[in-house]
Amino acid sequence: MQTETITLRKDDDNVVTLVLDDPSGSANVMNDAFRRSLREATDWLVEHKDEIVGVLLTSAKKTFFAGGDLTRLREVTSDTADEFFTGAEAMKSDLRRIETLGVPVVAVLAGSALGGGLEIALAAHRRIATEGAGVFGFPEVTLGLLPGGGGVTRTVRMLGLADALTKVLGEGKQFRPEQAREVGIIDDVVPDQDAAIQAARTWIAEHPDAVQPWDVKGFRIPGGTPAGGPIKDFIPAFTASLTKQLKGAPYDAPYAILAAAVEGSQVDFDTASRIESRYLTQLAAGQTSKNMIQAFFFDLQAIKKGSSRPSGPAPRQARKVGVLGAGMMGAGIAYSLAKAGVDVVLKDVDDAAAEKGKDYSKGLLDKAIARGRSTQEKADALLARITPTGDPAALAGCDTVIEAVFEDPALKQKVFGEIVDHVAPDAVLCTNTSTLPITELAKGVQRPADFIGLHFFSPVDKMQLVEIIVGAETSDETLAAAYDLVLQIGKTPIVVQDSRGFFTSRVIGTFTNEGLAMLAEGVNPTSLERAARQAGYPVGTLQISDELNLELMQRIRKATEDALRAEGQPVPESPAGTVIDTMIEQGRPGRKAGKGFYDYDQAGKRGDLWPGLTKLFPVAEQQIPLDDIKERFLFVEALESVRCLEEGVLTSVGDANIGSIFGIGYPAWTGGVLQFINGYNGGLSGFVRRAGELQKSYGDRFAVPKLLQDKVARGERFEDGV
Repeated sequence: MQTETITLRKDDDNVVTLVLDDPSGSANVMNDAFRRSLREATDWLVEHKDEIVGVLLTSAKKTFFAGGDLTRLREVTSDTADEFFTGAEAMKSDLRRIETLGVPVVAVLAGSALGGGLEIALAAHRRIATEGAGVFGFPEVTLGLLPGGGGVTRTVRMLGLADALTKVLGEGKQFRPEQAREVGIIDDVVPDQDAAIQAARTWIAEHPDAVQPWDVKGFRIPGGTPAGGPIKDFIPAFTASLTKQLKGAPYDAPYAILAAAVEGSQVDFDTASRIESRYLTQLAAGQTSKNMIQAFFFDLQAIKKGSSRPSGPAPRQARKVGVLGAGMMGAGIAYSLAKAGVDVVLKDVDDAAAEKGKDYSKGLLDKAIARGRSTQEKADALLARITPTGDPAALAGCDTVIEAVFEDPALKQKVFGEIVDHVAPDAVLCTNTSTLPITELAKGVQRPADFIGLHFFSPVDKMQLVEIIVGAETSDETLAAAYDLVLQIGKTPIVVQDSRGFFTSRVIGTFTNEGLAMLAEGVNPTSLERAARQAGYPVGTLQISDELNLELMQRIRKATEDALRAEGQPVPESPAGTVIDTMIEQGRPGRKAGKGFYDYDQAGKRGDLWPGLTKLFPVAEQQIPLDDIKERFLFVEALESVRCLEEGVLTSVGDANIGSIFGIGYPAWTGGVLQFINGYNGGLSGFVRRAGELQKSYGDRFAVPKLLQDKVARGERFEDGV
């Protein structure tokens, strides 16, 4: 039997194989065609159940099943919520009919099964994966959703509330086949698909009366329910832990998952399934899921497919890369390259300094081995790809160079001069910088067309974003090669045009400056830090200022002011600058010195806010509303991002959204700086009205740029195509 996306094949042994294969795309998703096909296939199975002895669920795609139809999900509104709920329940009903067909059902997973794909597999009585098949899990929470195709209901009954919530549902973890088997969402792992199909047929033959545990009379959820059993003491602790983790930020999905799991554990399967669908519908109709789907699926996928890469140049793979400077940044870059299989020449002033930089990679690998995440054999192979040296000639044959020395233009130009005659004549020349204009740096470097900025974020081994900065003379070939390199090492590139501070450093500067300005205004420093975290930022402005170091912030501010004066531009007053200068005068420049807005112990561990802070910056008797503090942070960065777009520093909405989340900690629930404007209550018009209120109360930095005003007048949103 053939449906739109599912083929049913009955063999001589009366085993029916369902082959999932959507002809309209490279992956299977829960679109309307699949739903229709599932209904037809299920009807056929029910009609012929007396003629079959088992069912195999397989896929013709590289992945078993990619999951939900995110295009459809982000279009759900309060007006269409009932229709969405009915559709979700109908699809789950079909999976339930397969699950209770009366014959054994086995899912053969020769590729990844995430989200809805794993939910399909969980409706089978057995799940058999192949070695290296991909990953398995429920990433829905990272998109502001919950597993609403039976994922919550079934994992709670399979694993118990504690393990389901902490291991599978709560954080969106993805597991390799062996890990998935250990967790309990996969039953067997075999070498290949042929072995999986044979194992599935054997299991069907040996278990003709297979049934799900929760369909057996007297079944009890492992660990019990909140009404009784060991789990009753876990729920309050888990709830408190979740609240502490989220710090008041407006993430609805984790709480919805908890509620669906707990409520569903106390009722029968079908009622639990409906509860799950209700919570899914509520989340899908909300704005947060739309924001997160836009950023973490659509924007991110566009970047990975090369949305900001010039289309003309052919793809290029780096094979041998020279890294100049073996400090923490250069050492981290070398590690990331070697981890991706690239040979690295790590150069510093002498062999000893370069060896010390290589030791950084050894330290990371030793930790990975101790935690069971790597082996000594893999570590040795990675380290063998890093050649430390003090000799410029060792860079012979390098097709790419990444300089990572101090933020000193003369020093950067000097180290390029030492190696440029040794590397390949068409080598891409990259400078790692967070603020220095690329066009100016290129004036002191041979072959400016091959010169480009790569702004890595620290620590490089953990931070995913790389900001690519295009100079005035940078060629399309160089940009394309840099873009390819960033993807090659498993990181996420965004592309910006040259300017002081580029995009990320410029915008995060408005965040720290706004916080310091509020401190100068008399906002309680404790409230200041808590408001930032409640808005969804990973840390507050005082903490991040300590991390960045106030002396560095002072140098950047003065360099910016000097540049403005040289251009004949006015230099704005800076309440934040006054705070920075005052703290430096007090001998408290930040964490590196062991003293800043916070106190630190001798090991550098952060303690409480410095008690003298409120004496230095007295707390005002009348405090501004907490919502104003949060929105001043969110708005000041969003408005500065619009100015970057207006000035041509940014040329992509997706780059702005992803860059702000991955690079500078803009709250993920917003979907990024420009999606925050799109999704604000009342849309762009509502955002503009609120910005006007903030401008009236707190200053002209909240003035609305003309680009945004024009979009409101035309009824537009921020979408790529700018």
